[in-house]
Amino acid sequence: MQTKNGYNTYSKKATLSIDAIVEQYGYLVKKIAYHLLARLPDSVDIDDLIQAGMMGLIEAYKRFESTKGASFETYAGIRIRGSIMDEVRKTDWAPRSVRRNGRAVANAIKELEATLGREASDMEVAAHMNIGMDEYHEMIHSSMSTQLFSYEEMLDSDTNNLDSVESEVENAPYSLVEEGGFQNQLAIEIDNLPEREKLVLSLYYNEELNLKEIGAVLGVSESRVSQIHSQAAMRLKARLSDWRD
Repeated sequence: MQTKNGYNTYSKKATLSIDAIVEQYGYLVKKIAYHLLARLPDSVDIDDLIQAGMMGLIEAYKRFESTKGASFETYAGIRIRGSIMDEVRKTDWAPRSVRRNGRAVANAIKELEATLGREASDMEVAAHMNIGMDEYHEMIHSSMSTQLFSYEEMLDSDTNNLDSVESEVENAPYSLVEEGGFQNQLAIEIDNLPEREKLVLSLYYNEELNLKEIGAVLGVSESRVSQIHSQAAMRLKARLSDWRD
């Protein structure tokens, strides 16, 4: 084990046991798992996310090459996050009603913003759908993870540096170009979000603060941060509907 410029790295010549890797970097798995759990429904078990993350950690250890310059923590974090997201997608917890509600909210936002020529507030969207605020917030919270994971990778620029990109270039050049267009449009739409929604996404994804910490920064409750985060996700879904269902 060696330290360089404040980052922990290791050489694959010094082979460590799986138990040693888990003991040393298990904290990273738990940190990422709890970070992602914040926007998943109560039915999702944190132990399942941690188990999937541990598999990503082990895979990262097997594939990491210190000669490429990135710290192991950085590389492992990407693999752990991807492994957990794969587990959530595979489980496909969301019933049809949740997906249907998500589409209804996205359509309402799209219609309102086209009519108003500006961002629609959560109160305006709820009124447009003839539902109360509590029901609206429950709908967007339940629906959020069904679409947010589909562009989680786009919010994490490091994800695109994984070696899987090379095979995508060789096997599906057209889809990669299409994906690049989606990334560009996503970046534009994030920049066009209301300032508070954009700030919440930045603090959550770039600074990796949890919802409670973001609430302290904004001076609002943790539940309100969750609502803002969900609203931002649904607004992006509405604005990107021409790209992905």
